[in-house]
Amino acid sequence: MNSLHKIGAFGAALAAAFGAAYGVGAAFGPGGPVTKPAAHTASDKHSAEDPTAPTAPPPEGVTPAGLQVSQDGYTLDLETTAVPAGEKATLRFVVRDAEGKPVTRYRTEHGKQLHLIVASRELTTYRHLHPTRAADGTWSAPADLPAAGAYRVFADFVPAGGSEGLTLGSDLTVTGPYRASRPPAPASTTTVDGYAVTLRGVLKAGGESDLTFTVRRDGRPVTGLQPYLGAYGHLVALRSGDLAYLHVHPHEEAEGEATSGPEVSFAATAPSAGTYRLFLDFKVDGTVRTAAFTVRAGSGAPAAEPSSHPSGTGEEAPHGH
Repeated sequence: MNSLHKIGAFGAALAAAFGAAYGVGAAFGPGGPVTKPAAHTASDKHSAEDPTAPTAPPPEGVTPAGLQVSQDGYTLDLETTAVPAGEKATLRFVVRDAEGKPVTRYRTEHGKQLHLIVASRELTTYRHLHPTRAADGTWSAPADLPAAGAYRVFADFVPAGGSEGLTLGSDLTVTGPYRASRPPAPASTTTVDGYAVTLRGVLKAGGESDLTFTVRRDGRPVTGLQPYLGAYGHLVALRSGDLAYLHVHPHEEAEGEATSGPEVSFAATAPSAGTYRLFLDFKVDGTVRTAAFTVRAGSGAPAAEPSSHPSGTGEEAPHGH
């Protein structure tokens, strides 16, 4: 190719690149794509064989809960951004309104005005904390996180006068010597403090799923579950890779049908295919325990593989209530 042809080809390529960039800018605008909260649809190319692999972005206009620090005029202002591993610390934060003022009025949901969830990016450490709020709107909660690494903090709440709940997320660093960890492989049964918890159900991508947990001890069904946060169990589900926070609701039982175990059921909505971690809090004899599961969401595959050998809950049994 002679020099003149080379220059012409280069100019055509440059024009094509400029045109593509202009198209992207026109589509998204100067501030990036405008997304709406909530998330009940999506497709994901995330590899089910690698729980830590990043997930594909959700469809345009859809953002799963927990991925944003600000939403609908509210912002999670995490004042504590780093704590040492293995030491007692206090997490402090403020939820601010659109004018930057601390929010001091909330609607009580599941027995609390605000639920605080802390999870490691590897999803091997999990804490469900119950912070207290000062008169000026500052929330605080004691925390003891065992392993160094990157964490995500979630504030789950409903503002007073609001009809929809919000889940805002912010990053937290736990300092100290870092050692990589991975959650266990999917299995239908896990154990915690001698309690065997079995999961039955299919976690569907882009739709609502029914998940039922059965609690046993020494092979016998546990019928003495105690109410915790207004129900006989509390479930949090997080997507591996970006830690999207799933919408989970306990099944309401008809009058006269309420039981105290051994089964607890929920409706969960997975925004995409991929690998998830489920954290079930249940209360027996005044103590809250957490059973953790690794599951895979698809178009109809079992949420967890049957197992004759109960799996562990990860690097350490998650507690902290």
